[in-house]
Amino acid sequence: MSKGKIGLFSLTALVLSSMIGSGIFSLPQNMAEVAGAEALLIGWLITGVGIIFLGLSFFFLSRLKPELDGGVYTYAREGFGDLVGSLAAWGYWLCTAIGSVGYLVVAFEGIGTFVDTPSLSLFGKGNTVAAILGASTIVWLVHLLIARGIKEAASVNLIATIVKTLPLFLFIGLTIWYFSPTQFAHDFDGASLQQPLLEQVKGTMLITLWVFVGVEGASILSAHAKKKSDVGLATLLGILITLVLYVAITVFSLGILPREVIAQMPNPSMAGILEHLIGASGKIIITFCLIISVLASYMSWTMFSSEIPYQAAKSHNFPQALNKTNQNGTPIGGLWLTNITIQISLLLVLFTGKGYNALIQISTAMILVPYFLVSAYLFKTAIKQSAAWYIKLTGLISSLYALWIVYAAGLDYLLLSVLLYMPGIAVFLYSRYQHHQGKAFTLNRYEKVLLCAISLLFIVSVYYSFTNMNWS
Repeated sequence: MSKGKIGLFSLTALVLSSMIGSGIFSLPQNMAEVAGAEALLIGWLITGVGIIFLGLSFFFLSRLKPELDGGVYTYAREGFGDLVGSLAAWGYWLCTAIGSVGYLVVAFEGIGTFVDTPSLSLFGKGNTVAAILGASTIVWLVHLLIARGIKEAASVNLIATIVKTLPLFLFIGLTIWYFSPTQFAHDFDGASLQQPLLEQVKGTMLITLWVFVGVEGASILSAHAKKKSDVGLATLLGILITLVLYVAITVFSLGILPREVIAQMPNPSMAGILEHLIGASGKIIITFCLIISVLASYMSWTMFSSEIPYQAAKSHNFPQALNKTNQNGTPIGGLWLTNITIQISLLLVLFTGKGYNALIQISTAMILVPYFLVSAYLFKTAIKQSAAWYIKLTGLISSLYALWIVYAAGLDYLLLSVLLYMPGIAVFLYSRYQHHQGKAFTLNRYEKVLLCAISLLFIVSVYYSFTNMNWS
């Protein structure tokens, strides 16, 4: 029931929890399916450099612009205007909301491994009636917890983060112990995939980006931090810890079983590998860890989803109904919007039968543009303020990495994000209309040009989607 602030340890745990969700448990299979060991190492090198520089972008912006709260949205608005900021807020909010639904679906799929039988599939792939009822219960329990205060929710998240990371270190320790250099060298160049090295590397990019989504968590909740200087530090600590875990899990797995065997494993593939090492208890440990992990990540992402609409509404780029906090300092309007959206999405999952992978593909597509805007804003700010050369270099490399991700993701994902961004324009126009108290208003030349460009992309996206696109 407090309005207490979040310390460095809890901020770091939020960053870790938001990144270490469900993706890490499927990483061995996901990577083995698209890349050999050589491409995997190159992919992690590119991702490691890019994501560290992206984290440094948040780090330097927290120092160059300590007065700015809200992270992705605020940086986009300050750097490129209200329309771009509003679209960044919409895209990021939609990414976290849809991603949260994905977490709930995979959590109940994990529970199903303990209770489902060949004759009774109670939770199935997380999209059965029982799974949706259970997920809905979690939605509103977490709603009540966050409504009691951001600090209280962060404290619960800290405990869950500690619990879920311990089995990861157990997995890494065992794979190091049983690691076979000969096995690792098997099909090192991924020749059996019959794909050029560059295509293999590109194939790893969306996977590696997804598992790092959440890197911005500390900056999103910067308004709740005890010290603004903790925001950038928590981001860097979270990135470094997570990067070590990701690389170790994927690389050492290839020293346990052949790539083609791992590529055919059901997910979570970490469970299958640990089961190979220590028996059935390994599968139980990893599956239990998966459930705790995704529920903790769900809580983190719900906090982020609630904060973004609130920050956007404060600057009149989202409807004013979202510019509210309760007596505990929780952005209650954003919390209600997020959880109602999640609840509706869960019902859509039930009726369409869509699973985790489809939700994550959509969520990842929405984060591409906001990450580029943050990087570009640092570069722009560093030039404007004549900052040190290494800050300018950070903004440049981070921007190039974000553009590389867009290229590696391919045309399908770029056009998909355009389709999903279009409702954000309606939200912006309504908010602007509301801010002018129902009176007529005009857009500046920059906003008009941008709207025309997005509208043209939308038309292309619709045409493309009806001709040769498959998002199922």
